[in-house]
Amino acid sequence: MYRIFQIFISLPLILLFTVITSLTTTIGCAIGNGHFWGYYPAKWWSVLVLKVLLLPVKVKGRELLKEKESYVFVSNHQGALDIFLIFGHLCRNFKWMMKQQLRSMPFIGFACAASHHIFVDRRNPSAIMKSYEKARHTLKDGMSLVVFPEGSRSYTGKMGTFKRGAYALADELQLPVVPLTINGSFDALPRTSKYLFVKRHALSLTIHTPIYPKSQGPENLKELMEKSYEAIHSGLDEKYK
Repeated sequence: MYRIFQIFISLPLILLFTVITSLTTTIGCAIGNGHFWGYYPAKWWSVLVLKVLLLPVKVKGRELLKEKESYVFVSNHQGALDIFLIFGHLCRNFKWMMKQQLRSMPFIGFACAASHHIFVDRRNPSAIMKSYEKARHTLKDGMSLVVFPEGSRSYTGKMGTFKRGAYALADELQLPVVPLTINGSFDALPRTSKYLFVKRHALSLTIHTPIYPKSQGPENLKELMEKSYEAIHSGLDEKYK
């Protein structure tokens, strides 16, 4: 019954929400405040997507964040639903740092470009440097950045190796790193799913205590990576540790 519901109710509504959100974001960013139109339509799109899929969401730790402070959020990446969970329920205005390939997605890629999310082409060192330069200009006045340091979704639900790019940026700009732990996304829609049907499963987002830089350079970079990895890992369900 849930699969039938997805085909005839959830999917048409999600497609409609996606088209409306993409057009609203693109037009809004072209004529007005990009920070507003680049965040709020997508936030409510994400909330609605999870609601029409009937997926309960639990969030804890928002009280640990300060208003008008910029953060580099780093999260484990269990599945495609992570995007909706963070966009809809983190409740912080931010920009994504995402793979260049996502720019070619119909509607979504164009809207992300219009709202100045940061695309990274890892095949081109000079393009990577340009992406980080854009991030440097973005991370101010309370604007934050969200990164999946694993680089791609997990095949098993367990965490992979973290890449250092976001941490190097946090170290250079002396910004706090905030670890995020996602649970349930792999159970609801794993990367290995053949038919892309969602299974009903609760999703949770845990916001950990911000990790502030104590110095600058290789030692600080190492500490940010190790502490954030430990924090994210500590919040995982036992079967994914």
